[in-house]
Order: sequence, then C-alpha cells, then structure tokens
Amino acid sequence: WGIAFFEYCLMVPANRLGYVGGFSGFQLKIIQEVITLLIFTIFAVMYLKEPFKVNYLISFAFILGAVYFAFKK
Repeated sequence: WGIAFFEYCLMVPANRLGYVGGFSGFQLKIIQEVITLLIFTIFAVMYLKEPFKVNYLISFAFILGAVYFAFKK
C-alpha cells in the first residue's frame, strides 16, 4: 500500500498540471495506463522472471496505436 500511496501522491498533481497544460482527461488516462504497463512489464520480466512473448509485443503495438489516435489532432 505504501507504493500505491506514493504513486497516488505523484499522480494527482501530475494530472492537475497535465490538464491545465492542455491534455484532456482521456489523454491523461491513456498516458497513465501506458506508463503503468511499461513499469509492470519491467517488474514482471526482471523480478517475477516471466518470459516476454511475441503476443505481448503485438499487444503493446496496438496500445501504441491507441496512443497515436488519442493524440492525433
């Protein structure tokens, strides 16, 4: 819970600054999810010793496509 509390303490001000800086709520949420997935991927591979499979790479490519369309004008 300590890690989650620390993340929450950083997330709330970052979202407030990002929203004032011109990002929409949807864009901020997508950024948050991508960062969470990247950090968890590193954790799963390095600490949990789980193999990284090709289907995960394909899934991440689709997520990057979602990011592209979310930020496209």
